[in-house]
Amino acid sequence: MTGPILLAAGGTGGHLFPAESLAAELKRRGLRVELVTDARALTYGGNFPADAIHTISAATPTGGSLVSKARAAMMLGRGTLEALALLRRIKPVCVVGFGGYPTVPPLVAARILRVHSVLQEQNAVIGRANRFLAQGVDAIATGFATLSGAGVSLLAKAKHTGNPVRPAVIAAAATPYPSFADDKLRLLVTGGSQGARVMSDVVPAAIAMLPKDVQARLVIVQQARGEDEARVRSAYVALGLQAEVEPFFKDLPGRIAAAHLVIARSGASTVSELAVIGRPAILVPFPFALDQDQAANAAQLKASGAVDVVPQTEFNPAWLAAALGRAAFDPEGLTRRAEAAKSAGIANAAERLADLVMSVAGHGVAEKN
Repeated sequence: MTGPILLAAGGTGGHLFPAESLAAELKRRGLRVELVTDARALTYGGNFPADAIHTISAATPTGGSLVSKARAAMMLGRGTLEALALLRRIKPVCVVGFGGYPTVPPLVAARILRVHSVLQEQNAVIGRANRFLAQGVDAIATGFATLSGAGVSLLAKAKHTGNPVRPAVIAAAATPYPSFADDKLRLLVTGGSQGARVMSDVVPAAIAMLPKDVQARLVIVQQARGEDEARVRSAYVALGLQAEVEPFFKDLPGRIAAAHLVIARSGASTVSELAVIGRPAILVPFPFALDQDQAANAAQLKASGAVDVVPQTEFNPAWLAAALGRAAFDPEGLTRRAEAAKSAGIANAAERLADLVMSVAGHGVAEKN
């Protein structure tokens, strides 16, 4: 294999984390891997296992005024010129896109230069950027068994690989479901890589409604946005409860593994990590997504019996207090749901995606030099 495999991801951890997992697997096979991203993603990509990291111009043209859309389109055009220069220089054997508009310039450049390419769609609904790019790629790797929003021609090139999860998630998956021997109920509250204000608004208020004996059994770990951190922490102090509250947990897979129950958004990475690690959850899909991708993701895991899914309009302190009250006295049910989650997980998704990428690149899965 002469040139590297170029991974294109950016914007949020939800796009970058599966790219990180694929990079680790390809590196394990002895292949060269490079990453092309935008400046925002460098927040998450400091330890990305790539031989080189490149940044290009990118912006999102959806929403906003006509002026902002035009500015974003110009930025994507500039990024495409930058991507063309990059691909001509490093000569990748395959470009793999992970969704979001930062992947548009590299994948457009790959099509122009006739470089093999693969799209990885994390969600159960194909994203707008991926839909725009999908006709020009060799294959589409899907994170879930079904892919809404894709026509017959796109489904013909789709292959269900599952969503690659980070090595830290695979390590956390070896942790058994926590015992209830000490009569504690360990809660993890997370809103995804960028947090979710609704969790700060609802969860402490719900816990305040629980009987004191149930409150005393709780061990709380909660992610809160920086602007919400102080008030969430103060709410728990006022209740006389100890809670670990931080804006971001770098060791989130370990936190998931340590939890009896997770309250979370339903981004593709979160849903996939819950399944691979095997933890029950209450999922609150982000309600303002144009394609309702989080609702579709949550529905996939709900079918296994592992999670409860509640629309944000119904996610209020009274509803959550009732749900937590039931969970506190149903350890057997939580354990069954943990097993159901694990049965739905695809722990070897990175290997399956790596096989597909190598096959598209024309080198076959047997050539693992």
